[in-house]
Amino acid sequence: MSEYYFDENDSRGKSRNKYWILIALLVVILICAIVVAIMLPTWLDPQMDVPSQPTQPTIPSSGTSTTAPTVTTSPTVPSQTIQPTQTTAPVIPAEAVSLMEKADFIAAGYDYETAITMLEESEYFDEVPQMANLVSAYQAAASQLVRYPTPEKTPHIFFHSLIADTDRAFDGDGDSGGYNMYMTTISEFIAIMEQMYEKGYVLVSPYDLAYEYTDDTGTHFKYGDIYLPKGKKPFLMSQDDVNYYSYMVGTGDGKNETPIFADASGDGFAHKIVIGEDGYPTCEYIDKDGNVTTGDYDLVPVLERFIQEHPDFSYRGARAMLGVTGYEGVLGYRTKPSYETAMGSEAYAAEVQAAKEVAQCLKDHGWLIVSHSYGHPAYGNISDYRVEADSDRWENTVQPIVGDTDIILYPHGSDIHTWHKYPATNGKFQALYADGYRYFFNVDSSVHWNQMGDNYFRGGRRNLDGFRMYYNPELLEDLFDVESVFDKARPTPVPNSGWGM
Repeated sequence: MSEYYFDENDSRGKSRNKYWILIALLVVILICAIVVAIMLPTWLDPQMDVPSQPTQPTIPSSGTSTTAPTVTTSPTVPSQTIQPTQTTAPVIPAEAVSLMEKADFIAAGYDYETAITMLEESEYFDEVPQMANLVSAYQAAASQLVRYPTPEKTPHIFFHSLIADTDRAFDGDGDSGGYNMYMTTISEFIAIMEQMYEKGYVLVSPYDLAYEYTDDTGTHFKYGDIYLPKGKKPFLMSQDDVNYYSYMVGTGDGKNETPIFADASGDGFAHKIVIGEDGYPTCEYIDKDGNVTTGDYDLVPVLERFIQEHPDFSYRGARAMLGVTGYEGVLGYRTKPSYETAMGSEAYAAEVQAAKEVAQCLKDHGWLIVSHSYGHPAYGNISDYRVEADSDRWENTVQPIVGDTDIILYPHGSDIHTWHKYPATNGKFQALYADGYRYFFNVDSSVHWNQMGDNYFRGGRRNLDGFRMYYNPELLEDLFDVESVFDKARPTPVPNSGWGM
C-alpha cells in the first residue's frame, strides 16, 4: 500500500496559478474579439481595402513634348489622369488656311511673285506666322530658278478630239480610218502627259514664249524670259476643232442649215464642253445606250485634272490653245447664225448664251480660245480674197461668242508662205495681220520650229496622233516612248491616206 502525502500550502499555490491563467486567457479572447470586430467588414468587402499610393508620373526628358506623362495606380483603384500644363497653339482661321493652299498651288507653278503678294497682302499675314514662313520658302525657291536659255527650241504639240470609246470610234465605218489617223485616245494622251512630265517638260503659254512690245521704232516681237528649275524645259500645246462636229457625235451632216445634235449613235467622243459643279470646264458625253454623263471625256478636263495633280506641269497657270471653227458652231454648241431659222429664235439664243458662258469659264481658268478659221479651208491653197473672207466671217460670227484672239492655228496645218519669213507684200499675211493676228502656227514634224518676225511670231506644231505614232515613232523619242503609249485597241496598220479632217 502506497503512501499518499498531502501539503496544504502547495495546494493553495496551484489554485492561484490557475486563476491568473484564466484571466490571461480571457484577455486574449477579448483582444481577438475586438480585432475581429474591426477587420470583419474589410474581409467581407475587398473594395474597402486601403489604396496603395500612386507612383510618381514619368516626366518627359524634354519640356517640348506634348505627350501626357504615364501614371501608375493600384489595380483596385480607378486609373487617374494627370494633365500636364500645355500651351495651346492658336487656331488658324479657315480663310487663312484656304489662302495658303491657293498660294502653294500657284507657287508650285513657279509664279512665286504672285503667291508672295497674295500672302503679304492678306489681312491674316501679321497674325499667322506660317504665312511668313511660306514667303521665305517661296523666296528661296525663286532664287534657284534659271532662265531657259533656248526658247527658240520650244516644241509645240497638238491633238484633235480625244477618243473616249475605242469600240465606237474604231467600228469599221466610213469615219473610223480618219479617227485612227488623226485622233488620239484618252489613255494615250494621259500616258504621253505622264512621260513628258517625267522628262521635265512644263506647259507654257505662247505669251510667255514670245511677246509684242513697242519702242521708238515701232512694234516688234521678242522672246520672253521663262524661269524654271534647272533641267526643266518648256513646251506649247494646242487642240484643233474643239467643235464636236455632227458626224462625230450624231447622225448627219451639220454643214448645211439644219443643226445636228448629239445622240447615242455617236462615235465615242464627248459632244460638248460644259461647266462642272466645281466651276471648272468639263465635258458631256452620251454613251451607246443614250445615257448622258459629265466627266473627263476630252482634252480639257483630262489635262485640267493632270495639272491639278501635278501643278508644276503648268508654268504660271498656262493651259492649251483651243482652236475653233464656226461652220457648225463652237465648243459643241450649234451657234452657226443660219441655224436660227431651224431652231427658233429662243432656242438659238439659249444655245449662244450657253456657249458664251462656257467660253468665259475656259478663259477664266487659263485656256486660250483661238481661231482655226471659219470653214476649215487650207489657207495655203486658196486665194488672198478667200482667206480674207473666211477670216472676216470668223471675226463676225465666232469672235462675239468666244472673244477676241491674236492667235491662228492654220486649218490642215496649211501655211500661207514658205519657211522664209513672211514678206510685207504677202496678201494673206496682210489680211490676217489686219484682223489682229500676231501668232501663226502651222503643222511641222520637226522637233521644234519657231520663227521670230519683226512684228509676229510663227511656229510649227507636231501632231501626236495615230499616223505619227505608227509611221514615225523615232520623231517622238524626245517626248515619250511610243511603244508603251500606243493604245492596243487601235487597229493596225494605221491608214496613211484617204481621209481628210
